[in-house]
Amino acid sequence: MDLKEKIVSSYVAFEDGVNINSDVHEIRTEAFQLFEKLGFPSKKLEAWKYTSLNSILKEDYSLFPDRGKTINLANVKKYFIHDIDTYKIVFIDGKYSSFLSETTHDQIDVCLMSSALTKSKYKAVIENYFNKVAKQDNLTSLNTAFSKEGAYIHIPKNIEVEKPIQIINFSTGTQTGSMLQPRNLIVVDQNSHIQIIERHQSLTEHAVLTNTVTEIFADRHSNVDYYKIQNDRVSASIVDNTYVEQQSESVVSVHTFSFGGNITRNNLNFYQKGEHIDSILKGITIIEGKQHVDHHTLVHHIEPNCESHQDYKGIFDERSTGVFNGKVIVEKEAQKTNAYQQNNNVLVNDRSTINAKPQLEIFADDVKCSHGCTIGQLDEQALFYMQQRGIPKKEARALLMYAFANTVLKSVKIPEVKTRITKLIANKLNVNIGFDI
Repeated sequence: MDLKEKIVSSYVAFEDGVNINSDVHEIRTEAFQLFEKLGFPSKKLEAWKYTSLNSILKEDYSLFPDRGKTINLANVKKYFIHDIDTYKIVFIDGKYSSFLSETTHDQIDVCLMSSALTKSKYKAVIENYFNKVAKQDNLTSLNTAFSKEGAYIHIPKNIEVEKPIQIINFSTGTQTGSMLQPRNLIVVDQNSHIQIIERHQSLTEHAVLTNTVTEIFADRHSNVDYYKIQNDRVSASIVDNTYVEQQSESVVSVHTFSFGGNITRNNLNFYQKGEHIDSILKGITIIEGKQHVDHHTLVHHIEPNCESHQDYKGIFDERSTGVFNGKVIVEKEAQKTNAYQQNNNVLVNDRSTINAKPQLEIFADDVKCSHGCTIGQLDEQALFYMQQRGIPKKEARALLMYAFANTVLKSVKIPEVKTRITKLIANKLNVNIGFDI
């Protein structure tokens, strides 16, 4: 049987083995019925025109992997941002690892989705926020139907969380192939501030398909700073669905760094439901081989006097493929909107491909909206200039590429994250960048 048939046939057994409240059960049943109707997305859909999942859907995935083998911290420490003290929510093959994690209930809740879905003390938050902003589409509905585990973060009002939170999902490959469906819920109340770092990492050459959904709710005057590090093995693919709802005077920034993996699809959706909101979407993509990265963004301006800033840089080598499909919608009521969207790409050779589709849908007349897209190669004159001053060609190319991406790095607020990303860029460019950032 194909993957859809396998998923459909396993749903009843999955539901019977999960203890959840009746409201969530109803939500999951409706989501499952929608996925059963829609199936997996294909290139016939406009939103998936440039990204095909056919090659990865042929794998025989284990839908409910057994608990993976024990992981020693020394073997995976390099995947953590270990230079600073952080809260940690770590999963191994979809199961919570208490040994590698550091959670808390001291003033804030940094814990597990499985607890939030089953314990009464979390019921009010789950009823108000779970599955409230996520789209009812193919893969989000699939995740909702099988949602069981992930990160649950609730920050009450007037709290600045003292240290960042890391959400890390490891796959050990104890199965020949595995499909994981993490579900994260992040609720930040009025006048609170949080920083989050998320990573998915396969530790095996076996195929891994991750279909993850994250819902973020930012209340009035709140600040959410979110970083996604995507540097997985070429045997791993991910569809990352992130939905952000903002209230008045909140600031939410999401930085996405895509350096590894087979097929990576990032669906990032912002909904502004108040005035004086700032939404920041930035990303750097550096890929090679036959890797494929698709950034699909949406910013929906609903109320007046708001801003959004999108800045995505891409460097594509060999036969890699990039996609940028960015949409900004400005409703009639959203006067005084300032929306900026920029996508710049470098094709290292003539075999790499980028498909760019910036879009503006503006129904208001008093706005400042701009979008731009460039596709080209490195400036040969600048390269020649640097070589004339004694910089080897390889290092000169790398420095030009780093300078090209640096506009995104400048807005990273956690120094240790900035240092880590700089090192990853240097590794991808195969050079040693000999200066501190």
